[in-house]
Amino acid sequence: MKIFSALIFNLIIVSFAYADFSSTNFQLENPINIIEGGQSTSTNFKYFSSTGQLISGQSTSTSFIQNTGFLYFPTATSPVISATPGDSQVVLNWTPAVGILANITNYEVGISNTSGGVFTYTLVGNVFTNTKTSLTNGTTYFFKVRSYAAGLLLSESAEVSATPNATVVSPSGSGGGSVSTQTGVVFSGRAYPLSKVSILKDGQLVVSTIAGPDSNFSASLNGLSSGDYNFSVYGTDKNGLRSSAFTFQIFITSGVTTQISGIFIAPTISVDKSEVKRGDNITIFGQSASDSQIVISVNSPQEFFKNTSSDANGIYLHSFDTSVLEQGQHSTKSKALKNTEISSFGDTVSFIVGTKNVLADNTKKVVKGDLNEDGRCNLVDFSIIAFWYKRPLSQAFIKKEKEYLNGDSKIDLVDFSIMAFYWTG
Repeated sequence: MKIFSALIFNLIIVSFAYADFSSTNFQLENPINIIEGGQSTSTNFKYFSSTGQLISGQSTSTSFIQNTGFLYFPTATSPVISATPGDSQVVLNWTPAVGILANITNYEVGISNTSGGVFTYTLVGNVFTNTKTSLTNGTTYFFKVRSYAAGLLLSESAEVSATPNATVVSPSGSGGGSVSTQTGVVFSGRAYPLSKVSILKDGQLVVSTIAGPDSNFSASLNGLSSGDYNFSVYGTDKNGLRSSAFTFQIFITSGVTTQISGIFIAPTISVDKSEVKRGDNITIFGQSASDSQIVISVNSPQEFFKNTSSDANGIYLHSFDTSVLEQGQHSTKSKALKNTEISSFGDTVSFIVGTKNVLADNTKKVVKGDLNEDGRCNLVDFSIIAFWYKRPLSQAFIKKEKEYLNGDSKIDLVDFSIMAFYWTG
């Protein structure tokens, strides 16, 4: 049996009567059932069919997972794109799009002479960098990146701009002119309305800003040296709850300003009960970008997805009926969609379905080893501690080492042991 590694459209419908099926995306009228394998196409989507179980659920084997039921749509997070200008060229880098019910197989890079204009796209393959050459120095260009799963468009980045220029370094004392640009980074994206956005460089807070009422934010960091940097960006909601950190590595080129665009901070999430009596409702709430669509996942043997919207202040709330859940441990997470941009899923919150209701304690807790302060101790924190291993600590990092590690103002094997003990992954 041939198994396709790139899942384009996993949709199985088994019915014994003509009926209309509809969703917010399309309507399927009087479907003709294809009992065995086959495929149907239209100008909008491709439909694969096969035999399957009669109710919604998931069948698994050691080789594949089969989702059954009606309307399983593959999606992907939007790539975050950076643009570094050079002489008649712009170097583009982007973060991988994370597919849900799909495997990303390639990317397209678009270029335009105007913001919001018509973009010309070129297929570049399953890579995360591309250099646009033969550009005109002094002209501003705009770029986007699209992700695909075997020909199906799943997500699109926000646009980023860059202006190529010829940097001429004059000999000392020659009196010749030169084009000088600060070495730095400009970060832009979406957070929560009027919320604080924090940016960390190699684990240290270096700049913070406040998002506007429309959730958009922008911040600049200058005076950097050429080299590789680890940046983390997180938002803080109105209740003081921090989002999961968006983390990426980038090489900074001397003498240019790199634009990083399309950072979409994932929503915060909380529940009103740590344990809920089966059959009662549990309230799932948090904050995201204003007026965005929110997808809430409740993870159990069968994953449930619920849709809601955030208001003008970015607040969202959903009352989930636990009648469909078995007793035991469950978890929930959320992501946001606005215009063509899709955030990643944020942090996961656990709860128990049991025989009584217990209110949740939503006060912030310090997680040992959580150097980038995203509520987890994982590889991001390990990379930060590895950077400072056997190096003199800065004054800012000494304070963090005392709070999150063993507090002796140095990084050694004791700190790695602490991190291993509190590891969350």
